[in-house]
Amino acid sequence: MNASVIQIRDLVKTYDMGATQVHALRGLSLDIDVNEYVAIMGPSGSGKSTLLNILGCLDVSSSGQYELNGQQVSEMDDDALAHIRNREIGFVFQTFNLLPRSDALDNVELPLVYSSVPPSERRDRAVNALESVGLADRMHHRPNELSGGQRQRVAIARALVNDPAIILADEPTGALDTRTGKEIMELFRQLHAQGNTIILVTHEEEIACYSHRIVRFRDGVVERDEPVSPERRT
Repeated sequence: MNASVIQIRDLVKTYDMGATQVHALRGLSLDIDVNEYVAIMGPSGSGKSTLLNILGCLDVSSSGQYELNGQQVSEMDDDALAHIRNREIGFVFQTFNLLPRSDALDNVELPLVYSSVPPSERRDRAVNALESVGLADRMHHRPNELSGGQRQRVAIARALVNDPAIILADEPTGALDTRTGKEIMELFRQLHAQGNTIILVTHEEEIACYSHRIVRFRDGVVERDEPVSPERRT
């Protein structure tokens, strides 16, 4: 049995919107094991992106507990949260979030700059990350010289370069055509096979079925949590 990399207990997130309060998460509890591949689904406003932001230490909960690799994230200060973001979490976003004037290699190096990795080591690790996603021949191209699929591969290489505990992907195929989206999902399949823990937010059932487990949200709680049988996997 795998050990849990993430343990969430009674997580609540409430946003104050003037005179009203928005209850994004309402006492959510969830465990995710090392090397799991989990898809999170649900309608708009169900809390799935809020959870991803909390998991990635981009936001904090109003109450409840979040434990990552045995560390109580819910009790950390800003400096400790920044350390977790830089060292233990890899982010992949729908809109790529690449620096337009920097080439692929510089974009992938960026998390290592924040982690104070020496320049020569940064370069070697960034090169290896780009090679791992099939972009050895595009390292010195800027984002506007790359296709959408290649830009997402750069973003995935950037997510991998710090060897994170988990990869968080928020609608990673949302800005891609169907064929390119499938190529990116095949890359995620390979990353999972290599031992990465992947948590993916998507609204597409076909994309979710690349995972091994689908957690369905509604109104800030888990509505259903079910394995994806091998026959259903895309």
